[in-house]
Formats: sequence, C-alpha cells, structure tokens
Amino acid sequence: MKAYLIEEYGALSGVRAAEIPDPEPGADDVLVRIHAASVNPLDLRIRDGDFKRILPYRLPLVLGNDLAGVVVRVGPAVTRFSVGDEVYARPRKDRIGTFAELIAVHQDDLAPKPAALSMAEAASLPLVALTSWQALVDRAQVRPGQKVLVHAGAGGVGTIALQLARHLGAQVATTASAADADLVGKLGADVVVDYRTQDFAEVLEGYDVVLDSLGGETLEKSLRVLRPGGKAISIAGPPDAAFARELGAPVVLRQAMNALSFRTRRSAKRQGVAYSFLFMKARGDQLREITRLVDAGEIRPVVDRVFPFDRTREAMEYAEKGRAKAGKVVIAMV
Repeated sequence: MKAYLIEEYGALSGVRAAEIPDPEPGADDVLVRIHAASVNPLDLRIRDGDFKRILPYRLPLVLGNDLAGVVVRVGPAVTRFSVGDEVYARPRKDRIGTFAELIAVHQDDLAPKPAALSMAEAASLPLVALTSWQALVDRAQVRPGQKVLVHAGAGGVGTIALQLARHLGAQVATTASAADADLVGKLGADVVVDYRTQDFAEVLEGYDVVLDSLGGETLEKSLRVLRPGGKAISIAGPPDAAFARELGAPVVLRQAMNALSFRTRRSAKRQGVAYSFLFMKARGDQLREITRLVDAGEIRPVVDRVFPFDRTREAMEYAEKGRAKAGKVVIAMV
C-alpha cells in the first residue's frame, strides 16, 4: 500500500511517499480502507521529534492520527463491526499511521461514522472531538450555567469544543480574530475576544474552566481569569507527573515532567485554581457519543480545505504555516 512516512525526525522534507506492506490485523483488529484523514498539530510535533522521549516510535513511522473509511476485514475476535461498515477513529497512540491506504485498528478505538457526514468531514473529527470530550466532560465535568473559556475558537479543537460546551449548557467565551467572530458565535461562543486588539485576561473573569490549546503566556494568563477552584486544562502546556503516570513512564521521566510543569502548577496553586495537562486517548465508546451528537445536529465539523492523497506533504505544509482560515485540513484518499 501507499503511505506517507518519516525515516528520521526533522523537517517536512523528511516526509515521503513509500510503498509498504499491507497491515495484518490481529484478533481484535479491524482492517480499514482509509477514505480520508486529517492533519493535526500532533502530526507535526511527532514529525519534528517533540515527543520522542515520551512516545518512542520505531522509525520509519507512518504519520496520521485520525481517519474515516470502510471496513474490509475483521479479526476473529471482533464482534462490533462487519465488512462494509463505514467507520471513523483516532487509533491509540502506539498504532498511529492514517496517512496510508489501509490501517489495522483495535475494535475498541472505532465507532460508526456519523451518517450525516461525508468521509472527509468525519475524518476531521476524531482527535479534536475526543480532546474536547475528555477535557470538558471527563476532566472538567462541565455543568449547565458554568462559564467556560475555549481558546482559539476557530481552530480544530476550538470549533468542536465551542459546540460541545454549548451542548453542555455552559456560558462560553473564546478568543478569535474579528474575521472569525461570526463563525465562532454560530458555533456557540457567547463572548468573543479579539486576540489582536484585546487582552482576554483584562476582559474576562470568574470562569470555571479554561481549555487551552496555545500554551505559554496564554496559559499563564488563563489562570488569572479562573474563579477560585476553577480548572485550567491544557493540550499545549507543560506535561505533568499525572500524564507521565498515564504513560507508565519511568520515575526519572516522571520527575522531569514534574519539573517542566512546576512553575505553572505553583502559579495555579497560588491563585487557588487547578492545572492539568491533557493528552487525549483513543476511545471508541466516546466517539459513539459524539456520533449521536453529530447526527442529532448538536455538533458539526468545520473543514477548511481537502487535499488529495498525493499532495499530503502540501497539506501538512498548509496546516503548519497557519493558512487554514478555520477548522481542519483533510487528506482524501478516495
């Protein structure tokens, strides 16, 4: 099969097309012919080696973290899927590789594709929708009437998190450009802060939850807009010891991650709020919940542009340089 892979960590020039053997599904695996995949910042960070100490992938490595496609074969222990089913997924972290024609995915990571969506639309959802769900539902346990700030509301995670927060009954604020104000408003934002002309930390206060996808100074300021007891959940900030424990990392690595997040955790503690780092997990059961919300009209994907498979490198470059106006960049194999 054809796939896009890296043979060493580094720049975009290291991503190349290659012919590799078809994957062989295990007993609990579903072999999926991929119709579409999407580009995520995670793909770019893996390509650059940002996670090589945390996620020790064996090179060469096929990139890609979410997909939509059709089941072409099932393992003998598979009970939930049959040949011909339309599915979508974010494969678990040690089995990525959706920039390819085929992939073997554990049945626990798969879910039926939303009937209302095309393959390209469905492929844009798994990673960002699961991130939003695990931040707002699992970790923050957002309740009706709470105040939630979602940074970068026009981004991949932001466009879905806004809709999910609205569905959960929250009062929602976001940061976005003036050009995206109408879009994020339609997606669920009650308050839109123009990050180019306003400082959100001077405009917002008393928030229960902040979902941060930017890190750095934005994360530090986010701690100040929370009420006492509020929660800052970051997918871009420094990893913490809890994340290291989830990975089963050795003690030395846990200590290193604890040191990386020490300043942020100390600042949060001084302000009476909580900080945690989120690295989303593959969860087919949660994707099924998201499928129901999509088919009920509660969540809709936002796709900026679709590239053909033979222009995968161009799609990655387009995403990396921030050319997308809103939502996700998708790669279509079919």
